[in-house]
Amino acid sequence: MATEVSKDMLDTSDRELCRLFVEMFQPVGGENIAAVFNDENYANIAKSKWKGDYGADCRIMSISRGKGSSLGMGAGKKKKKKSMGFAAKMAAELNPESSGPFSLPNNIEVAIFVAPSPKELVAIERICNEVGMGTCVILLNARLGKYDGKFPTEDSAVLFSEEFVPVFHLGAAPQEAAPECLVFRSYPDDWTLARKPKVGPPKVISSSPERFSIEECQEAYDTIEIGDLEEKVEDFMGNLAGWFK
Repeated sequence: MATEVSKDMLDTSDRELCRLFVEMFQPVGGENIAAVFNDENYANIAKSKWKGDYGADCRIMSISRGKGSSLGMGAGKKKKKKSMGFAAKMAAELNPESSGPFSLPNNIEVAIFVAPSPKELVAIERICNEVGMGTCVILLNARLGKYDGKFPTEDSAVLFSEEFVPVFHLGAAPQEAAPECLVFRSYPDDWTLARKPKVGPPKVISSSPERFSIEECQEAYDTIEIGDLEEKVEDFMGNLAGWFK
């Protein structure tokens, strides 16, 4: 029986993939890397899990609160609250990281947004306009395909569908159009539609420089021919399964 994928499993997968990306970009310096989660709870879990891991040195932030944290020696320890004078309180109020809409610190060179939902995409669109080309913005496991091109505005549709470049994708093709098929892409190679037979490795059905639409998946699937050997094996497996019913 297949194990059902829970939300906790997805959250863990998203978080640990982010950690790998943070480690990959360490040469720019942890203080210049932002790992941005959707809310403070996810950010706090990352702080706890990555504590003491020098490969995960970065600023952990959350869009819902906009607070950052640098993971270094002693990260995660609670500090005693100091009394603040008027000037310090005023500076805190004017600090973009502690109030107002979420924004990135000025020094951030790499911003990794972890599994953003449509609500977070609105903030990310604004941030992209603010930072321009000076910051590398990565949408990690954004799963944009499930929105079927439906974004809040035309500008956001262009930004997320055309300006952001998918560098790695592996997922199920639309099953109503191409059952038992996968869509794969590793930048800069073409998009690939492949079918997983009962026996042997996946077989490429079609490739394209652009992402496959549902109609294109259907057209490609309709052209495949199952080889005689594969057909016999699949028939045998079907009969074998029938014996145990």
